[in-house]
Amino acid sequence: MKASEAPFAAIDFESAGTAPGLTDEPVQVAIVQWQSESPIVVLNSHLRPSRPVTWAAQQVHGISDDQLTHAPHLIDLWPQVRSGLEGRWVVAHGAATEKRFLRVFPFHGFGPWVDTLNLTRAVYPSLPSHALGDAVLSLGLLEKIIFPGFRWHDAASDAIASLVLLDHLIKAAGLAMEPAEVLTRPNLAAYFASRRK
Repeated sequence: MKASEAPFAAIDFESAGTAPGLTDEPVQVAIVQWQSESPIVVLNSHLRPSRPVTWAAQQVHGISDDQLTHAPHLIDLWPQVRSGLEGRWVVAHGAATEKRFLRVFPFHGFGPWVDTLNLTRAVYPSLPSHALGDAVLSLGLLEKIIFPGFRWHDAASDAIASLVLLDHLIKAAGLAMEPAEVLTRPNLAAYFASRRK
């Protein structure tokens, strides 16, 4: 399968934040599929954690405990998560968080995974910042994100931004006709060399 033909679905979580003695938990999840170079939101939900959202996390994503009182638990959304990701190449920017939160579904088997953070580092090793928002702004991609109410650190918004970024990276690096597997193992040598300078 060519990179331009792979069926992609981006997933993004926002979290309750870390604090001493507290395990991080998700408070929002979104899954967005990429169809004909357009994003389709198939899941966008707040999630009820077992403990309060930290003040620092609220300052980042704006999600308060009051908004989560009647939200479902992530485990309750298994049918939507499965239908959104099954059979697709899973996209995330800095995929470690998404992989960690998905462990609530043992043996889910989702993947292959495409980490747009590593791809951005490989294609543009000298960007001042490879964070999602910074990369999108540096590469002039913000106007390509069409989503009502778009804002950074909203799960659906960030998932869409990841897909727009991925589409740009595939085209900019000339990967459209390459096997899709190249997206899972970007060469980070130039990135690490630029970091050492």
